[in-house]
Parts: sequence; C-alpha cells; structure tokens
Amino acid sequence: MDKISKGSFQMTITSPPYNIGKEYESILDLEHYLEWCERWMQSIHHLTEDSGCFWLNLGYLHVEKKGLAVPIPYLLWDKTNFFLLQEVVWNYAAGVACRNRFSPRNEKLLWYVKNPAKYTFNLDAVRDPNVKYPNQKKNGKLKCNPLGKNPTDVWQIAKVTSGRNRSSRERTAHPAQFPLELIERIIRASSNQNDVILDPFIGSGTTALAGLKNNRFVIGFEINDEYIDIIKERFKEYDLQNT
Repeated sequence: MDKISKGSFQMTITSPPYNIGKEYESILDLEHYLEWCERWMQSIHHLTEDSGCFWLNLGYLHVEKKGLAVPIPYLLWDKTNFFLLQEVVWNYAAGVACRNRFSPRNEKLLWYVKNPAKYTFNLDAVRDPNVKYPNQKKNGKLKCNPLGKNPTDVWQIAKVTSGRNRSSRERTAHPAQFPLELIERIIRASSNQNDVILDPFIGSGTTALAGLKNNRFVIGFEINDEYIDIIKERFKEYDLQNT
C-alpha cells in the first residue's frame, strides 16, 4: 500500500486477522498485535480522501488474566486519526452454545469517517422496506418515509455457516467469511457508484463481489494463494450467473 497515492479511496472495509492463529496468521503478543493494527490503520487514514470513511470489523480475544472475550475494537478504537462516528452491532444468530455464560452471537463494526462534517450516508439505499407504518399519518400526511424505516445500529444478518445440512449457499473454504448482505449494506450506505473501495485483508473476496454488484471499484490485498483461488472461483461463478 506504500505505493498508492494519498486520498485514493472513498472507503475502506476490512476485517484483519484476529491474532488467533488461523492459517496464515502469526500469533503476536497483544501489545505487538495492537501496534501492528495501529500501523496499517494509520496507512488507511492516509489513503482515504477527505470525505471518505473506514469500516472495521473485529471479533474477540482472550486476554490472559484480564478477560475471556475482550472486544478487539475496544482496544483499537482510538489508534487512528479517523473520527469514530458509530458502533454497529452485527447479530449473526448462529453460533456455538455456551453452558457457563451467554452464548455469543455478535461482532462489532466501527464506522469511522475522516471528516465528521462531510461524509456519505445514503439512507434511502438501505431503508428497511418491510417497516413502512403506512397508516401512521399527521395532518393527512405520512409521518414516516414511504421507502421504509431507517435500520437501527443492531443488524440482524445471518453469518455464513458451514456443516451438515446447514451450510450457507455462499459458503467457501475461508474460515471467517463475511456474508454478502452485510458488506452490501455498508457499501450502499457509505459510498456512491463508481467510488473506489479498499480492502487490505480481502480474504474470500466478499468486498470485491459486493462492489461489483453495486457498481463500485474495489482494490484488495491477500497473501494466501488458496484464498486468491477462492476469489477467482467466486467471480467466475458470478460471471456465469450474469451472462
């Protein structure tokens, strides 16, 4: 990314390695992991145009003698010059059941903007059409937008699952695959057609596929050859379905 010009992107969406040893990840101690995250997050800020944004998804870490499931975003939220506009909770429904604590069913999304006075938010593109309240009127006029309700900051979107009789249709071999619906909502809300989007840890290529479906350009980076093959296959399948 060092060779990319300043302000090249209108938006970044990513979910970096969680430091838990999945395949290409090398396990760092917590201090060095946070320092590593801070470095690439500052690079993202440099590459983002003045009215651009940065969406960050991270899960949880076990911190020795401190916490069983510490939300990683809470350790990183101020490690960048971006302005933290909002936290969105992604409730993904399916997951491992616990016996000695509540079963975890969410991850956090941090929505950063470079300039809190100037950023993109396309509300009409992401309204919930199933909640219109058609009979609620005031002085003979609708009290709400006929296109639907503004989604809350808790998103009920199913995760990409695997396993016998419950595998998602979009499932690939990637261990931490984003659901396409999640990334499409972010892209539609926080970018415009023909914008250029960055995903520095593109993984299974969901950001790229969501960008293609919504007329955005996406640049991504991935060091795992197996994941690159997954991306190629997903695009090949998309082309076959749309030709």
